[in-house]
Amino acid sequence: MELIVGDDGLLADEVGVWAKEKHAYLRRYLDISRAARKKYIGDHKGGAVYFDLFCGAGRSRIRGTDEWIDGGAVAAWKTSLSGGAPFTDVYISDLDEEKLNACSHRLRSLGAPVHAIHACAIEAVETMVATVSGYALHFAFVDPYSLEALDFRVISTLSKLKRIDLLIHLSAMDLQRNLSINLVAEESAFDNFAPGWRTNVSTAGTQVEARRRIIEYWREQVAKLGVWPSVDQRLITGEKNQPLYWLLLAARHELPHRFWQTAANPEGQQSLF
Repeated sequence: MELIVGDDGLLADEVGVWAKEKHAYLRRYLDISRAARKKYIGDHKGGAVYFDLFCGAGRSRIRGTDEWIDGGAVAAWKTSLSGGAPFTDVYISDLDEEKLNACSHRLRSLGAPVHAIHACAIEAVETMVATVSGYALHFAFVDPYSLEALDFRVISTLSKLKRIDLLIHLSAMDLQRNLSINLVAEESAFDNFAPGWRTNVSTAGTQVEARRRIIEYWREQVAKLGVWPSVDQRLITGEKNQPLYWLLLAARHELPHRFWQTAANPEGQQSLF
C-alpha cells in the first residue's frame, strides 16, 4: 500500500475507519491492566515490555476522510504513559523499512524506549524474545495484515516467555473470502496459520462448518503452547457490517483474561473494580 505524508510531516498509512475500534480495545486493555504492569516497573524489577511485529508507520489517515489517528504502537505507548505505568521497552518491527523508520521516529519523539527491528515477523520475534529479560512482564500486539501473515511460529516463539499476554488480530475476512481456495491449494495460507490442519481438520460439510473447525483447531494448538485463547472475541466489522477480523487475547494466567473480558465488554467495566 502506498504511503502518504502524515499530518506531522512523516510518512503515514491509510486505514479503514474500523481501525479506531481496534485501537480502542487495545487502549482499554492496557489501561485496565496498568496496575499489574506497574508492579514490574522500577529498580531491580523485571520491566514491562511491549512487542509490535507489524507496527506500520505509527500514524494513519482514515480512508476517505481528513481524520488522523495513531498507529497501534504509538497508541499503546501513549496509553501506558498516561496511565502512570509506561513500558520500559518498546520493540517494533515491520518488513517495510520506511514504515518502521517513521514509527520509530514518532515513538522516540514521545520519549519511548524503542528498539526497531527491520525484518519479517518470524525473524523479528526470535530476536526480540532472545533479547528481553525472562523476568519481565511482556505484552504483544499481534496485528498482521492477513491470515497468512499470522504465522503460528510467531505465537509459538512468544509463548516461550514466562509472562506473556498476546492481543491477536485474526482475519475473519480472509477466512471467509478465501476459504475455498485455501482448502484445495497446494500452498495454503492455512499452512502458516494452523500447521497440521490438513491431517487434523475435516473439510466436509458447509463452509461455515469448515471455518469453525479451522478456528477451533487453531485455538487448540495455541492452548497447547500454554497461552490459552480467550472465549471473549470481539468481531470488528466494516462499513457495510461485513466481518473483518476478531480480536482475542491469549495468556497463560487468569488475570489477563479477566482484564480482557472487561476491556472487550465496555458496558461491564465496573464489574472488575
